[in-house]
Amino acid sequence: MVTVVEEERPCGTHTTPPKCLGEMAKRAFSTLETFLIFLLVMMTAITVALLSLLFITSGTIENHKGKYSGNHGFLTTQPTSASQSPTDTQASPATPEPPLFQNFSGYHIGVGRADCTGQVSDISLMGFGKAGQNAQGLLTRLYSRAFIMAEPDGSNRVVFVSIEIGMVSQRLRLEVMSRLKSKYGSLYRRDNVILSGTHTHSGPAGFFQYTLFVLASEGFSNRTFEYMVSGILKSIDIAHQNMKPGKIFINKGNVFGVQINRSPSSYLHNPQSERARYSSNTEREMIVLKMVDLNEVELGLISWFGIHPVSMNNTNHLVNSDNMGYASYLFEQEKNRGYLPGQGPFVAAFASSILGDVSPNILGPHCIDTGESCDNANSTCPIGGPSMCIAKGPGQDMLDSTQIIGLAIYQKAKELYTSASQKVTGQVASAHQWVNMTDVTVWLNSTHTVKTCKPALGYSFAAGTIDGVSGLNITQGTTETDPFWEYFRNQLLGRPSQEIKDCHKPKPVLLHTGELSRPHPWHPDIVDVQIVTLGSLAITAVPGEVTTMSGRRLQEAIQTEFASHGMKDMTVAISGLCNVYTHYITTYEEYQAQRYEAASTVYGPHTLSAYIQLFKALAKAIATDTVANMSSGPDPPVFKQLIAPLIPNIVDRAPIGRKFGDVLEPVKPEYRVGEVVEVTFVGANPKNSAENRSHETFLTVEKYEDTTAAWHIMYNDASWDTRFYWHKGAFGWSNATIQWHIPDTAQAGIYRIRYFGHNRKQEILKSAVILSFEGTSSAFEVVTT
Repeated sequence: MVTVVEEERPCGTHTTPPKCLGEMAKRAFSTLETFLIFLLVMMTAITVALLSLLFITSGTIENHKGKYSGNHGFLTTQPTSASQSPTDTQASPATPEPPLFQNFSGYHIGVGRADCTGQVSDISLMGFGKAGQNAQGLLTRLYSRAFIMAEPDGSNRVVFVSIEIGMVSQRLRLEVMSRLKSKYGSLYRRDNVILSGTHTHSGPAGFFQYTLFVLASEGFSNRTFEYMVSGILKSIDIAHQNMKPGKIFINKGNVFGVQINRSPSSYLHNPQSERARYSSNTEREMIVLKMVDLNEVELGLISWFGIHPVSMNNTNHLVNSDNMGYASYLFEQEKNRGYLPGQGPFVAAFASSILGDVSPNILGPHCIDTGESCDNANSTCPIGGPSMCIAKGPGQDMLDSTQIIGLAIYQKAKELYTSASQKVTGQVASAHQWVNMTDVTVWLNSTHTVKTCKPALGYSFAAGTIDGVSGLNITQGTTETDPFWEYFRNQLLGRPSQEIKDCHKPKPVLLHTGELSRPHPWHPDIVDVQIVTLGSLAITAVPGEVTTMSGRRLQEAIQTEFASHGMKDMTVAISGLCNVYTHYITTYEEYQAQRYEAASTVYGPHTLSAYIQLFKALAKAIATDTVANMSSGPDPPVFKQLIAPLIPNIVDRAPIGRKFGDVLEPVKPEYRVGEVVEVTFVGANPKNSAENRSHETFLTVEKYEDTTAAWHIMYNDASWDTRFYWHKGAFGWSNATIQWHIPDTAQAGIYRIRYFGHNRKQEILKSAVILSFEGTSSAFEVVTT
């Protein structure tokens, strides 16, 4: 278990400031607020000075359209056996379209997986928005998992990609689609390709183009962006190359004991008659697709289930895929026997679904100072306020909780997968529109209409949630403005218009992001809506986080629309965080409560109604075969310049008399199962490895085999039993510590640990170069008794 110190969250880009010095002078400021005032003033000065300087030309991105570099499946320096040859090292297809066998009943199915980890140091983690929660190493690698499903003649196909990142940004989506078009022409398009983020809060940030997210990411990281783009593309390439005739089965069932509703008071605002139709205030249903070829060889699985991947809390600094990623890990390890983690032909994706108000921290919110429950509308404690109200998972620590929740999800998916017998049959279809979500007219009935709003965030957005509080003196459920925050907001960003304040009522507007455009718009106006169908399954690509009741209403509306046009008994899978990120989607009734999710519903109180109307139109177009008649909608923008990260690239240095990879703290000669092996090396910044990709892993745990007189790789940095920590020092010095938590399944024998890194070197008047290096521990023995 990693022991990290939680840092107080200073005032960041989501927090704002007030209205009148006179009123402000009447109140006493806490130490934190005094510090925030000073910090905001300094931020203003720094912003003015640096904005003109801190742009990077995205020509580097534009110039790469149609091609991509980076083989994420590099061979390790230690050869593996034939049975360990990874599938994700296959070359991209030489021709866009392999020959397809047509005379069968079923679908052509292709599955692919590729690494999309990006930086694991010197970058913020995306999700909690906590200042100081930056990456300092790796627990597990992140993967893109692609599934292509086509009709027998190949004429109609869809692609579903589940990516272990916080969410899909619009810039990421547009770049992937541009490069797919350059390679495959019209085969893979905006209407038949869905990109969905799993929503892990422990993945790197830095891949956004809208200013709010760029600031939250502390800049745009072209290094991580390119790594993610090439990983997504590679997973699709592998799936395309591997397409074969097969069958798809569907199954559904409820998962118990892994969720709570983190805003139960908000859920109670929904009509009692509606709530009475459901047995829980969370959506427990899991949908599973099982894919096999015509010889019953297992190919892959897609599972949709609603839960926040926040078992790893906001004190974590190791990049990882959280609870849903652990479920994928377990399933793939079971099906890919003899392969290292992240390798093997079987691909299992655990995709996001109805998760907006759903937490895995099932012990619920408690005041961390007194232990009493703080499950109240404001999530606040009598002593210490909202910053003391935090929910916990079922384990002894966050890693234990991650594995407990992930294991339960995996076990249910395995049960449903094993018993799946309902065959999916029918045509493949898709529909997509770009919509200006700031200006949607919603018909409430035949005579009355309402409209969506320009984006804005409310005060409770800055409060955070019971899964990750902000540390500011703002509570969830805030429906009044605060002169203190209004004054500083007005000074830094200007005043919100009366129009945007009226449109968002009863939300008190903290950040009027829809009226902020420097250096680029702060939130998207143009949003994707998309449905793909596979026989009686409709995958609905939602560009945000839907709350439990919002998801249920959306599912029911789409099902009803399909049925009204002859497509009865459709299963609607809500796939979350797709194609572009737009925060949350609550019901109109939940919006009135203004807890975190409602304050983060950026297009106003009628957001859900607008999405229901839009998705119903897509369903109707598919059902009536009129998709070709639909308008594609306004194209989203691609910004040419984005704010660069503030953290510079500096030269790595080794201590005098040492070289990179030298052992600083050695292993012990002997360990028992259950103990932790730890070794520390002279290190270099791991972000260099996101540029020079000559190693596929930061570490290996290797076992010596007498029969072959060779070392064999048993674990890598995608294993949940290993940890890679990077300790940053001054002037380019750093250390790398590798841990192996010896599992019960480990074999007795002689082992060693190897470290693979890259250092940045620069000589006078020469460009910097990135060089690879290795380090090896001494041998040690593992005994099992």
